[in-house]
Amino acid sequence: MTNEPKLVNGHDNHEEYDNPERYDRENGEWKPEMPLLLEYAEQAGGAAILEIGCGTGRTAIPLAEAGYTVIGVDLHEGMLELARRKAEAAGVQVQWMAEDAAALSLSAPAGFAYMTGNGFQHFLTNEDQDALLTAVSRNLKTGGVFVFDTRFPGKEELMQPETEEYWRTAQEEDGSQTKVYTIARYDALTQIQHYTTIRRREDGTEEQSRIALRYTYPQELQRLLEQCGFEIEGLYTDWQRTPLHSESYSMICICRKR
Repeated sequence: MTNEPKLVNGHDNHEEYDNPERYDRENGEWKPEMPLLLEYAEQAGGAAILEIGCGTGRTAIPLAEAGYTVIGVDLHEGMLELARRKAEAAGVQVQWMAEDAAALSLSAPAGFAYMTGNGFQHFLTNEDQDALLTAVSRNLKTGGVFVFDTRFPGKEELMQPETEEYWRTAQEEDGSQTKVYTIARYDALTQIQHYTTIRRREDGTEEQSRIALRYTYPQELQRLLEQCGFEIEGLYTDWQRTPLHSESYSMICICRKR
């Protein structure tokens, strides 16, 4: 991440987040990672919990409600503004920071850091990934845990036909439904999947957004983390710690700062 939106094929990579309320309606209730996050938050010894790419506070606010000191970092001011309103409505305090994660420098290191929602895939180059992990290490206590997820680069994910496919149906604020479709194109040289998301509403209107996501292979990820001062404690296919396998959809990484 950088302070300026990264251009990918002539557009910035934030289009999918430019409607925070819609993002929250489509994603806000889905929290499968919370039990594991709460487990590691409890092990942080009272130090702050750092979330990178906190968005609208989907997981940061529940952690604050559980009594933890939480710092939420994100580049998107619109997402953070909604997060602030939600935290205020919930009666909790979260330190929201509009920051470039790679340049982050906390006044005191966090006891536990995490990144969910496949945010790791937004770091599109080797340099981006190095800068992120170096920053996490810099802002995490020695022995502290960093947890994140990223989509697994399996054949079902990367060999999708470059045609429109139905994804899901989303509920709008007025109660109407929107059918969501995607078109995916994978560039094997850059390991980047280029997605177009199409939302078709009941009234016949349509909206498109684009996003580019980097895929990282397990052995590549292991070497990257080791080079940045982390030791992997587990790679799993879900938040319940099911062992990773070749047909996995997601990759949950639990690593510890050496």
